[in-house]
Amino acid sequence: MYEKNATIMKQVGLHARPATFLIQKANEFKSSIWIEKDERRVNAKSLLGVLSLGVAQGATIKIVAEGSDEVEAVDTLCELIESDFAE
Repeated sequence: MYEKNATIMKQVGLHARPATFLIQKANEFKSSIWIEKDERRVNAKSLLGVLSLGVAQGATIKIVAEGSDEVEAVDTLCELIESDFAE
């Protein structure tokens, strides 16, 4: 299991479009990936799960992965967040 924290800087938070980018990227990996915020954990490959967290700008989330490509998955998703979801 590998985990890392990331801070959401996008003005709209982790909502609609940025959440979709995150989920699409998460689905490229074989590992199970979760996002944790305030003691809640959701599947990072589920749009409804991610949106249900209500992550606002400035919030810190934890990305957790377990599987054969867990390190690459977490690092890639953190880089996407740090790039402010640049395509």
